[in-house]
Amino acid sequence: MSEIQVNNDPDVITGHTEIISSTSIERIVTGRNAALLQIEELIQQLADISTLTSSIGGKTARDWAMRQDFRCGCWLMENVKAAMSTITCNLDRSIWRDQMQKSGMISLMDAQARKQWDNNLEGDDIPEISEANILSTFEQLHNSKADVFERGIINVFKGLSWDYKTNSPCCFGKKIIVNNLVDYNRWGFRLNGGWRRDQLADLERMLNLLDGKAIPENRHDVTARLGEHISQQRTSNIFEDEYFSIRYFQKGSAHITFKRPDLIERMNDIIAKHHPGMLAAR
Repeated sequence: MSEIQVNNDPDVITGHTEIISSTSIERIVTGRNAALLQIEELIQQLADISTLTSSIGGKTARDWAMRQDFRCGCWLMENVKAAMSTITCNLDRSIWRDQMQKSGMISLMDAQARKQWDNNLEGDDIPEISEANILSTFEQLHNSKADVFERGIINVFKGLSWDYKTNSPCCFGKKIIVNNLVDYNRWGFRLNGGWRRDQLADLERMLNLLDGKAIPENRHDVTARLGEHISQQRTSNIFEDEYFSIRYFQKGSAHITFKRPDLIERMNDIIAKHHPGMLAAR
């Protein structure tokens, strides 16, 4: 996909997002509708077969089509109306997630925004996959991508602890201190899960976007690399990469020193834009 730049003082490269082509949308909608039609026909066929097998003492598909050691529910063997409603919802949910990933919009979202998107998709009233819905949704996301990106930076900033003088409430400094990033016991260090880990991943994501680089997959992001470092390095409690130097301590806190002051200054410009009263304090 092509790279798109958003001019917002300062210029921010916000990734490779673009509105999905009309040809792709037509193929998605046509394929989705054809699949649902065939699924509905399959459910009716299974119901007819079950009626036949039951009439000759062979019970229904619930009995002869399911593995006995893993017998569980299957929507293909339910009432057509109820089954098609759930199957349609499940199919549309998967398509929305796939298109969000392919569009690149998910990479602009911080953990909070991604969680909200997932929660919206888990409901029963998700938008139907149609050409109009896809176009309107991704046009809206496309037009708001700069706001989504900047909100991610603000959320990371607000999530810092102000218990440490290093963490200026006015801007990102050369170093920040975070609590509860790691855990320590008699077996050594362990990287904690949860929102603090997400915050570190969000911070790396913002720096990559500002640096015009691709977002690393979850399996290779800074938290994955830090976790691997912790599990392999028994003598060193310092992790280094392109953007960070992270020193972690037995009490669970970590000192995160930034290696790219130019990118940190860009983040501070965004913070100052949203919180102009802090500019003088900087």
